[in-house]
Amino acid sequence: MSYEFMKLDRTNENLRKSFNELAVKTFGLDFEDWYQNGYWKENYLPYVCVKDDKVVANVSVSPMGFELSGKQVKLIQLGTVMTEENERNQGLIRKIMEKIEKDYQDKADGIFLFANDEVVNFYPKFGFEAGKEYLYSKTVQITETKSTVMVPMDKKEHWNKLEDIMKKSICQSSMEQKNGAELVMFYVTKFMQENVFYIESQNAYVIAEVDGEVLDLQQVFAEKEIDLDEIISAFGEEIKKVTLGFSPLETKGWEVSELKEEDTTLFVKGKIFDEFEKEAVRFPALSHA
Repeated sequence: MSYEFMKLDRTNENLRKSFNELAVKTFGLDFEDWYQNGYWKENYLPYVCVKDDKVVANVSVSPMGFELSGKQVKLIQLGTVMTEENERNQGLIRKIMEKIEKDYQDKADGIFLFANDEVVNFYPKFGFEAGKEYLYSKTVQITETKSTVMVPMDKKEHWNKLEDIMKKSICQSSMEQKNGAELVMFYVTKFMQENVFYIESQNAYVIAEVDGEVLDLQQVFAEKEIDLDEIISAFGEEIKKVTLGFSPLETKGWEVSELKEEDTTLFVKGKIFDEFEKEAVRFPALSHA
């Protein structure tokens, strides 16, 4: 039986189901509720290989627009790279990658992806190089009482409110995705339903994780430029250390180090990424597709 290569039509229920089955088997990810909730749109485009009416391999394309220190940048992120176990070593991913390269040639400033350790030798064959990101962190001493209000993402009305805030929000980091609402909703409607907070003093919605004394601040949405220190203080005196899932507008007072994540390597392709390294930025954590 021959292979057929195509862009997945997400409205095709049978192929979408097959795609999801492979994603669950490979990564433990199911995209069905994301689709049913209306957030799987044109910014997530699986390029699939089909055999016997089943998806046996995939590389997904996410066209992304970023604002980098006031400059508009168009990037392509590749993700959900997977092959059915008994179809591996057939060159399926290579053929999909070649199709993607052809389709997006001269349509973006660069391409990037995050790879696990098992495949770090694969992507350089396509001209990708290991890239660098930077982590911003600092120790803090907070005297204020905790004032954050958790907004549980378990109701459509709460989703709609967050979406509305995201649409109105101005850029709150030195590198920010401008078309990332659907991807943020993937996170907060699935894994991070209890990680959205409202801070009245800044009229801001914040996505964050608290682990003991450590606050991992993922993203901030507000109509006006926020006071990041006040955002942090709102999480209360138990917080002793803060890490950011983005690169801040103001870097003074922050410790900057190269970001090292377990079993994850950033690969990039395109001259634009030289500028990223000079700016010492981080891809927003919630932009990982």
